Amino acid sequence: MKKSLIIFLTVIILPLFGFAQSIENLDFISPFHNDVAAIKNDGKWGFINKEGQQIVDFRTDLVETKTDQGKYPMFTDERCQIVQIKASISYYGFIDKSGKIIIEPQFLDATNFINGVAIALKLDKQILSRNSALDKEMVNYRYFEVLINTDGKILYYLNQDGINIVLDKDFMEATPKITSKYLAEDLYAVKVKNESWTVIKVKDKL
Repeated sequence: MKKSLIIFLTVIILPLFGFAQSIENLDFISPFHNDVAAIKNDGKWGFINKEGQQIVDFRTDLVETKTDQGKYPMFTDERCQIVQIKASISYYGFIDKSGKIIIEPQFLDATNFINGVAIALKLDKQILSRNSALDKEMVNYRYFEVLINTDGKILYYLNQDGINIVLDKDFMEATPKITSKYLAEDLYAVKVKNESWTVIKVKDKL
């Protein structure tokens, strides 16, 4: 009888109380953004939800955002930036809250999403000619500041001409930076060639 009672308590009663789950030895815990918080351990970042469950495993490719509370990765509009290094060049993309890559790393820089739209630097490759003796293509690279949605689709080109770039770590002094700015919904400030600014209302252009 006593043995049966112990089994009953173990199988039926105890699960009703549940077990506390803890994530220990964390170096940093961010505030919540988009219902998740970044956590850091041994130089790697992951994410927890508001139930304290880790929903994104610790990884090294999450991009940090500078805030008043420190630098840490964050989700906005269900997306978080990641970066991959290819031939010493950084390419940026985005994951969802399961850690799945939704937008492949392809942009030279990107902002966080605001109202479902982010600014990104799209790289364009133009083949000029081919050196048959060296069996090598002569190419020209340009990048454009574009607006993308949360699936990575390009919605609008903020600068139409693009900026030439030598895609080689020995010639790139630093990663090119985004100069356009989000002002308000559908409203962006774009820096033009003479260093002046143009305000663009993109609602009717998307």
